[in-house]
Amino acid sequence: MGGRALSPSHKTITLLSPSGEFAFGFRRMGIGAHLLAIWFEKIEDKNNTNLVLEGSEIQFTTNGRFVLVDPNGRELWSPSSTVAGLAYAAMLDTGNFILASASHVNLWDSFSHPTDTILPTQRLDVRTKVNAHYSKMNYSAGRFHFMLGDDGNLAFYASPNPGQVYLTARNGTVLKLLISGTVPTNRFYQRAILEYDGVFMQYIHPKTANSSSGWPMGWSMVSDPVPPNICTSITQEDGSGACGFNSYCILGDDLRPRCRCPPGCTPLDSTNEMNGCIQDFVPQSCNGSRPETDQFVLREMLQTDWPASVYERSTGQNEDWCREACLADCFCAAAIFEDGVCWKKKNPLSNGRMGSRETGKTLIKVRIHDTTSKCTKNDQKKNKNMTLMIIGLVLLSMRTFTYQELHEATYGFKEELGRGAFGTVYKGVLGSEDTNFVAVKVLATRTGESEKEFEREVSAIGRTDHKNLVQLLGYCNEGQHRLLVYEFMSNGTLADFLIGASRPSCYRRTEIACDVARGLSYLHQDCTRHIIHCDIKPQNILLDGSLTAKISDLGLAKLLMANQTRTTTGVKGTRGYLAPEWFRNMPISSKVDVYSFGILLVELICCRKNYNPKAEIEAQIVLVDWTYDCYHDGSVLKLVESDEEASSDIKRVRRFVMTTLWCIQEDPTLRPTMKEIT
Repeated sequence: MGGRALSPSHKTITLLSPSGEFAFGFRRMGIGAHLLAIWFEKIEDKNNTNLVLEGSEIQFTTNGRFVLVDPNGRELWSPSSTVAGLAYAAMLDTGNFILASASHVNLWDSFSHPTDTILPTQRLDVRTKVNAHYSKMNYSAGRFHFMLGDDGNLAFYASPNPGQVYLTARNGTVLKLLISGTVPTNRFYQRAILEYDGVFMQYIHPKTANSSSGWPMGWSMVSDPVPPNICTSITQEDGSGACGFNSYCILGDDLRPRCRCPPGCTPLDSTNEMNGCIQDFVPQSCNGSRPETDQFVLREMLQTDWPASVYERSTGQNEDWCREACLADCFCAAAIFEDGVCWKKKNPLSNGRMGSRETGKTLIKVRIHDTTSKCTKNDQKKNKNMTLMIIGLVLLSMRTFTYQELHEATYGFKEELGRGAFGTVYKGVLGSEDTNFVAVKVLATRTGESEKEFEREVSAIGRTDHKNLVQLLGYCNEGQHRLLVYEFMSNGTLADFLIGASRPSCYRRTEIACDVARGLSYLHQDCTRHIIHCDIKPQNILLDGSLTAKISDLGLAKLLMANQTRTTTGVKGTRGYLAPEWFRNMPISSKVDVYSFGILLVELICCRKNYNPKAEIEAQIVLVDWTYDCYHDGSVLKLVESDEEASSDIKRVRRFVMTTLWCIQEDPTLRPTMKEIT
């Protein structure tokens, strides 16, 4: 390669190794943007360097210059100012990209300048740094770095012990085995990565899985990560810990950390869960004449702690004293109580973690009223007209898309997220970076009910604005193409979460129940036009990056005017969650959603589906029937006997069971409103 250019705008965009297993060049990473990268050509993975715009190119000039320039010719990157006498560039079969002189002396190579990845035979010298990504899809340098600071070498060996990562002395003596494993290099690709969450992992992939056969195994972890538990390995007085400030870390089943927000907080950056959380309510006032102690409550979190941020410690106390002390102290953001000791914590909370090792009870202070509100009750009354005007402006500015824009945003509707009676949902990305994910719902052909569905959903969702409702970002209405663009919910549906590989904690299930109740209360009473959802079920409850639950799919909703409380319509919704009045030709009210919520609530209590024909005991096939029997017999504990966390708070379980039975009464007039439930 000499006197040539690589550009994503031209056909010449890659440089292959002799075996064709590795490639150097540009990879498309969204509309109008490409990644300058090295990747496994036959399985389409990449080791990044820089994100560049369409029209950028690598220039290898006749005078020995090797430089990346943007569409305006400005220099973005070059290997080094010391690369003199450059004659050619080559992609080697080891995955190393080199720049060499005419006498075949390496002047620069990618192995000596790693990004987040090291490959077999690659060695890291002292002070050579491996940088993690900022987030999963943001390829700029992140919070975590891996660097040798003493007299040693880090080597990823291919032989004599393939797949092992060693720390060696200068003379080659093995000082420490970091990652063990014996993987044949002739049958597997291998790499070790400093992930964006700070965990150093080794992965393998069978060489037989080429680009045409997809990813039959995916990358597989073949050994323990380093460190084994990053949630507890990073604890320091300065800094946030493994996750950002005001968040806490949970170790997943895959040994990777998950960062979550406590009650009263939302993610600081929706594209990066590790960036911390911020309070979504006005903090307690420290004005002595207005302490506001009656405006706040402490929300319990079990098996959770923020070891740092302590500013006061009191011994020989009980939990009630600890609660009152924190509520009365405007500086107290949270309190930890354990064995008669009360620790007060101040903002920002740091080094948060959740796990079985944490034995204390955390009490998080939140404002009692709607945490999304930034004003008092009086202010809300004064500004009611202003609020309506703002909602109107939001509606006017809802974005419209062309079909071609959404076709490109979803890469030709490639990745399906789910499907229902009225259409299919695909994952997409807006903009030049793979950070702004969206969900694009492609509605069925413009005929009959489908036409009404489109108009109804756009009208209903466009007028809603609540933290527990999935946000509609825009739509396309072009010829026969009708599509809706929603915010992307990274943790999928409640249906999948509830019956997944590991049981969600009792605390998390409680939070989800509260989220759904708040969202329904808003739909029924607080939004501009009252809305009945008509199809509340786990499949229509989505979870965002911090596991906040949001109600989706308002397509079956009946819009009600403010002075209208009931309507007559055909049967809609999903059997098993439908109120009896759907089948009795009775007027339909918001109480049908209350009934469905009752079914959802009992599923959250027991962490199982309402109907399970494979239940070993016949009485347990229909969950609500079994729940009623247990409550009537005074044996509510049976419902959660395999759940240690729930069993330890049986009063709460009994209260939730009572709420469920209150919701699913035959007579809709006897059911509570969602506001009463909340």
